[in-house]
Amino acid sequence: MKNQKIPRATARRLPIYYRYLKLLLDEGTTRISSVDLAEIVKIDAATIRRDFSCFGALGKRGYGYEVSELIKFFSGELNQDTLASVALIGLGNLGHALLNFKFQKTSNVRISAVFEVNPDLINTIQNGVPVFSMDELEEQIAEQRIDVAMLTVPADAAQSIAARLEDSGIKGILNFTPLRLDVSKQIHVQNVDLTNELQTLLYFIDNDISN
Repeated sequence: MKNQKIPRATARRLPIYYRYLKLLLDEGTTRISSVDLAEIVKIDAATIRRDFSCFGALGKRGYGYEVSELIKFFSGELNQDTLASVALIGLGNLGHALLNFKFQKTSNVRISAVFEVNPDLINTIQNGVPVFSMDELEEQIAEQRIDVAMLTVPADAAQSIAARLEDSGIKGILNFTPLRLDVSKQIHVQNVDLTNELQTLLYFIDNDISN
C-alpha cells in the first residue's frame, strides 16, 4: 500500500487511529466496531470506514476489526519499526518545550540534533541531544541522514533557514513560525501556528460555534 495515493485528510488521521488502537489493546480490547472506535477517537464512524477502505478489507461486516491486526497494519504504514531522526532548529522557549517532550514514548520519532546560534548552547548536551552550530547544519543533516526538521526560529530567519534545509535534502518541515515558507513542492511543510489556533478556539467559544 506504500505507493497508493490516499486522501491527505485520511493520512492525517492515521496516527490518531494508531495511537488509540494501541491504548485499546493495552486495556485488553481485542475487537472493535467502527461505531465504538468513533466514540473513542471522536471521528464519525462513516469517516473511519471510508478511511479504512482506502487500504482494502481491514474488517468484516457485522464483526468489526481485530485491534491487533489494525495495529500491525498501521504500524507498517506509519513506519513504526523505523526510528525517524528529526532536527530541531532553534532552542528558545518553544524549542526547549519540544526537546522536553518524550516523542519516543508515543511514537517512532526522536530529536537527534539541535541547531542554534547562541554560543552558550552550542557544543552542549541538552536532554541527551547534542546542540550544534548553525554552521554545521548541512554537514550534520547529511551525516545523520535526517529527513525532517522542526523550525522554531524567529520569523525573519525562517525563510533563509528553510532554503538551507531544502538544499540539505530535508523532505519535511514542521514549521512553528508564523511565516509561510517558500519551498519547492518536493518539501512537505506542516504549519503549526499556536497563536492562530488559540485565537480560533476563542472565536468559537465567543460565538458559541460547535464542532
